[in-house]
Amino acid sequence: MLLTEEYLLVQETARSLADKVIRPHVEEWEKHKIFPRPAIDALAQAGFMGMLVPEQFAGSQSDHLAFVLSIIEIAKASGSVSTIMSVHNSLACAPILKFGTKAQQEQFLMPLARGEKLGAFCLSEPQAGSDAANCQTHASHHGDTFVLNGVKQFVTSGQHADIAIIFARTDKAAKQGGLSAFIVPTNTPGYQVAKLENKMGQHASEIAQIVLEDCRIPAAYMLGNLGEGYKIALGNLEGGRLGIAAQAIGMAEEALRLSMQYAKERKTFDHFLYQHQAIGFKLADMATQLEAAKQLLYHAALLRDANRPCLKEASMAKLFASEVAEKVCREAIQIYGGYGYLQDFPLERLYRDVRVAMIYEGTSEIQRYIISKELIKD
Repeated sequence: MLLTEEYLLVQETARSLADKVIRPHVEEWEKHKIFPRPAIDALAQAGFMGMLVPEQFAGSQSDHLAFVLSIIEIAKASGSVSTIMSVHNSLACAPILKFGTKAQQEQFLMPLARGEKLGAFCLSEPQAGSDAANCQTHASHHGDTFVLNGVKQFVTSGQHADIAIIFARTDKAAKQGGLSAFIVPTNTPGYQVAKLENKMGQHASEIAQIVLEDCRIPAAYMLGNLGEGYKIALGNLEGGRLGIAAQAIGMAEEALRLSMQYAKERKTFDHFLYQHQAIGFKLADMATQLEAAKQLLYHAALLRDANRPCLKEASMAKLFASEVAEKVCREAIQIYGGYGYLQDFPLERLYRDVRVAMIYEGTSEIQRYIISKELIKD
C-alpha cells in the first residue's frame, strides 16, 4: 500500500526520534539492564505514549496504522523500548479508553496518554498464560472496596509502572464470566514486585512477577462491569498483537539493513558477498517475506481503524511477522558468519530480542488456533 504524506511524516518523526534518543544508548541500556527512562520521556513529549487516545483525554489521536508504523521505527533501534511503548499504548491506555468511566479516564487515562505515568497489564499468572480463564488471582468485595490477592507473571514494566490493569476472579464458580478488571495504582499497599526475571533478550525492558497481598482499592476502580474482565482482556489483545507484529518487523528490517550493508562491504573469493548467488537469494527471500508481513500488518491495522472485526487478521499478522522476523534475524547472522555470533555486532542482540515475539501476546500455536477457529466461523 502507498502511505500518505501524513503517515510518512509520522514514520519519519519516529525514525528521527529513535536515531537521536535511542540508538546512541541502546547497547549500554541492554548490557547493564537499564530501564530506558530518557527514551520513554522523549516518546511522551512527542506524543507517542498516547497515540490511540483522543485529544480530549490528552492523547495524540492517531490511528492503528500510524501506531504500527511508529513501533516499527522504534523497534529498529530497540526492541525493549518498542515493547514498553506497545504495551503502554495498546494494553494500558486502550482498555481505559474503551471501558473506563469518565472519572477513570480523567484520573488515569490522561496522565497515561501524556506519558506522565507508565502503564502495565497484568493478566498472565504462573499457571495461567494463554489460558486466561484459569486466572486464580481473586478480588473480594468489602463494602466500597475490593481486596486483591494473587500472583501475576511476565508483567512488562511491572516495577516501573505507575498504573496496572489487573484481572482477578470475582466469581469462583464461573469460568470466563468470573473475571473482572481493576485499575490499580502501583503505590497501593499490597502491590509488591516479587521478582524481576532474567531474560534471553530485551534486557532494558523488565518483566516482573507481581504479588498482590491484601491489595485494597476503591470499588470505583473496577474497569467495566463485574464479570467483564475476560471480554476486556481479549478485546484489547488484538491491538497488542498488532504492536508485537510491528516490533518484530522493525527488528527484522534492521537485521536486513545490516545484512545488506555487510554484503556490499565484505569480499570473499574476490567478490562482494551480495554477488554470490547463495547470499543474493537469501537477501531476496528476507526482503520478500518482510514485505508480505508488512502488508498483512497494514491490512489488519486498517480493519481495526475502520472498526471492523480483525481477530483473524491481527492473529495472522502477528503469527507471520514474528516467525518471519526470527528467520530473517537468523539468516542475517548466517550472512555475517562468525562475526554475527559476536556481541561486538548488533545481530546477536536483535536475534535474542526478536525471539520472544513468537511467545508473548499469544504464542504461534495460540495464533494458529485462533485463526483456525475464525476460518471455521467463515
